[in-house]
Amino acid sequence: MSRKSKGINAERELIHKFWSLPDWAAVRIAGSGSMKYPSSDLIAANRGRILAIECKTCKENSKYIPEEDIGQLRQFAQLFKAEPWIAVRFAANDWYFMMPEDLERTGKNFLITTDSARSKGILFEELTKEGLSSPC
Repeated sequence: MSRKSKGINAERELIHKFWSLPDWAAVRIAGSGSMKYPSSDLIAANRGRILAIECKTCKENSKYIPEEDIGQLRQFAQLFKAEPWIAVRFAANDWYFMMPEDLERTGKNFLITTDSARSKGILFEELTKEGLSSPC
């Protein structure tokens, strides 16, 4: 299976997780990352919140994300009045959700490690919990 197919499958997995909850909906933005306009991989929403989500998966214990990707996520989220989130899953572990400002900057990239995801990130259940206020 190609890297692209694995990424698409991971995005679809998250879409199903959102749709499995009452009052949540989600869609995948086809072509995100390959067009000249800023976008995120997913948009998820309920009656009170809109989330713009960039999805990342990897087998290693760290993932580098180009600053351009984070900048586009922020810009897209601002236009949609959405919360920008990075969803990351290392190997077969749980999904962790992090805000862009919680990522470690390393030159022209941002870094997420399994340790930083566990210490600064939140799990899907926490992200979608009723009553969670927008951090924006």
